[in-house]
Amino acid sequence: MSRYANMFERLRARGEGAFGAFLMLGDPDLKTCATLLDAVVEGGADMVEVGIPFSDPVADGPVIQAAAVRALQAGTRVDDCFQLLSDFRSRHPSVPVGILTYANIVAARGRDRFLADAVRSGVDSLLIADVPSLEAEPYAEASRQAGIDLVMIAAPNTPGQTLTRLARLGSGYTYCVARAGVTGERQELALEHDQLFSTLGTVGAPPPVLGFGISTPQHVRQALDAGAAGVISGSAIVRLAIEVGVDAVRLFVSEMKAATRPA
Repeated sequence: MSRYANMFERLRARGEGAFGAFLMLGDPDLKTCATLLDAVVEGGADMVEVGIPFSDPVADGPVIQAAAVRALQAGTRVDDCFQLLSDFRSRHPSVPVGILTYANIVAARGRDRFLADAVRSGVDSLLIADVPSLEAEPYAEASRQAGIDLVMIAAPNTPGQTLTRLARLGSGYTYCVARAGVTGERQELALEHDQLFSTLGTVGAPPPVLGFGISTPQHVRQALDAGAAGVISGSAIVRLAIEVGVDAVRLFVSEMKAATRPA
């Protein structure tokens, strides 16, 4: 079984949802980022999602865009990212790790080389935010051959035919967006995901994990009550890391993870 499958099975047996933490690799520098990666696991994150700094992150809001700029200005390169991940894997052998990136990053390195490097670094999944499902077949096939899950994105307004395609192409988990637009914190969630989660289950898609705007324990509970198998929080963590520090990140993750457990 994959690390994702093991994680979801373990959490399901305990009646818990999954909590995923996002960090930008190399932000604000390589050493601090390594410490932050450890901190989110210490805080209780079940899975980790990481970004590779890119100059045009079209799916990301201002907080994560700023993190990418800081990482690039610190000199972070793709090789550095894979080294961070390899070191993380040696310290945390069972935590699922996924890369969220953009097609230019993969293409610049070469798809096969990128996937091979990801495998060597202990990466479990790849989500390419700007590759639509109609163009994802080659990525899905290459990922299958490499032994990496290709995570697909779904939204409440995604047509049923497209959800069927996502279910066929994707594995690991399905990244479900909580809102239109880009990543970022928000005060209230306005979830209309019941039909989406139901359809994903009907077509046999991987477990739905909700992201984009998850920034409070109440959001976590709302998402799980609506039928999500887990959540991913990014902007709130990245902001805390840069404004307050590692201890605040560890505490925040602990509070968010607590909200995934039965009352």
